[in-house]
Amino acid sequence: MNTPEAVRQQSVGIIGAGAAGLITGYTLLQDGFENLQLLTRDKSPGGVWAKGRVYPGVSINNVHGEFNFSPLPMPPPTRQEKTGNRLAGEDMSAYMDKFAETFLSDRIRYETEVTDIRRGKDGSSWEVEVQNLKTNTKEVLSYARIVLCTGGCSQPLVPEALSAKSALQVGFRGPVAHSSEFASHVDQILTDAKINPDYSVIVVGGGKSAQDISSHLACQGVKVTVVFEKADAILAYPIQLPECIRKSRCLGVLSPHVELRTRLERFLHTTWLGNKLTHAFWNFLTWSSFEVLKVPKDSPLRNAHSLFWGIRANDEGTGGKNGFHALVNEGKIKLVAPTRAEKYAEEGESLVLGNGEALKANAVILATGFASSWTGIFTEKTIEELGLGRHPPTEDNDDAWKHYTTLSSPPPAHPQRDQWASSIYRGLVPARNINKRDFAINGAVFTTNNGYGFEVMAHWISSYFLKDKMRLPSTAEDALAETDRNAAWMRRRFPDMLLWVNESYSGGLAFWSWPQAIDELLDDMGVPSFRTGGNWLTWPFKVVSLNEIATLGEERHAKREADAARADQQ
Repeated sequence: MNTPEAVRQQSVGIIGAGAAGLITGYTLLQDGFENLQLLTRDKSPGGVWAKGRVYPGVSINNVHGEFNFSPLPMPPPTRQEKTGNRLAGEDMSAYMDKFAETFLSDRIRYETEVTDIRRGKDGSSWEVEVQNLKTNTKEVLSYARIVLCTGGCSQPLVPEALSAKSALQVGFRGPVAHSSEFASHVDQILTDAKINPDYSVIVVGGGKSAQDISSHLACQGVKVTVVFEKADAILAYPIQLPECIRKSRCLGVLSPHVELRTRLERFLHTTWLGNKLTHAFWNFLTWSSFEVLKVPKDSPLRNAHSLFWGIRANDEGTGGKNGFHALVNEGKIKLVAPTRAEKYAEEGESLVLGNGEALKANAVILATGFASSWTGIFTEKTIEELGLGRHPPTEDNDDAWKHYTTLSSPPPAHPQRDQWASSIYRGLVPARNINKRDFAINGAVFTTNNGYGFEVMAHWISSYFLKDKMRLPSTAEDALAETDRNAAWMRRRFPDMLLWVNESYSGGLAFWSWPQAIDELLDDMGVPSFRTGGNWLTWPFKVVSLNEIATLGEERHAKREADAARADQQ
């Protein structure tokens, strides 16, 4: 049962029908895995972009041509002029629907909640316990292989003191909802606000969701206050950036990666002059972004995460009159920062802040992030067996990057005893399970180009399942050592960012340097990497296109046959 033909006959269960799940399902089908099924608790495909989760006004940081897949072109954004060519939530939802309808119409099982995944008693299969949300019945499904595609943005993270339950305990009767639930509450909030001219909403959080939600409400005339400790970093430009900057390797080259493979990268990140030039660029980008959006010098929005040292950044393009920053400047959105929302006041009408202030509110929206999507579908035993959970860091391995001059003066970070590490090789396979080739993950690597990234990762997973000749650690111990090294790199490159992300979105933090991370995966598969091409002068500015990977399946097939032919000759 070890031949590719035999493997293709075995069943595959894909947990999740978001972007990562859809492209993984498509890729495996193209590679001959006919016995394949996707499971999702939603009523439609798309994951975070499913129809039921997309709320009015939501947009993403990606521009047109970035968050889609090579098999299906994406239509231009519906609000292209208003969003600066950025994709709205409706665009993403429509694209995911079309992709699923075109390629996976009979493969997705909707309204199916996964409650447990465990290895079968025979040791060679996986049992998936599910609950049918329409009939409330339970059953156990069996698969030979599992691909976990639940992502890191599906399980709301709500502090207990701010939960709807805590609000009710003190008599707070207004809506209290996580940002992911905003779509189901927005109509009621707008209706109530029309009746009550003093109606006010508090949005807790300084990230993209908080900004989109508060902007939508403010544009409808609702009084909005945003409470946060630290805002996301921003990118903004006086004019739309050309594709040779916005869609190239340019920003990636200016971001140090765990391995520096080109002379330009080594110059920029290991020399005194390169360090000065690199940080001057990011400092200028930070300064100019605030200037473009006219953020006042004393605005709490300037208390933001670093563009260079962090992974919390929003691409605002050229901004807009109904954009978050413009609405703040006009006084249509009030900011209270830096402070935390602590609890609901005993009088049942206010939210108490860390600075002692009590803000009256009729509704509270909690843009407080997401917890790991894995904790609810695995027992502690399975998490331990696979190595999916977090664990204390081992040796820091700092000496491996001591020659990186751009990392010589990091911002303050929590001590190592408060940090953690994961054991997911390449962000795709639990290191302890690497030689079994029956369990993989897509969607656990944090990048700025999810479409390209998820597609290449889907091919990597397919090659892994087909037992193709790949560049892989020979033992689980070697894989674990590599994941520890990668975890040390992530702590060095992005201090404290692992304390912000959760386990199911932390297999890799390849933010600006995603092209370099993708090259590593292509090298693993033994197919050409560095596909944008160009000469010594032009290569950083060559536009990265999905056309580069459109034939990746055929390339892998040709390599598989060539490897088999060589093996026969030997």
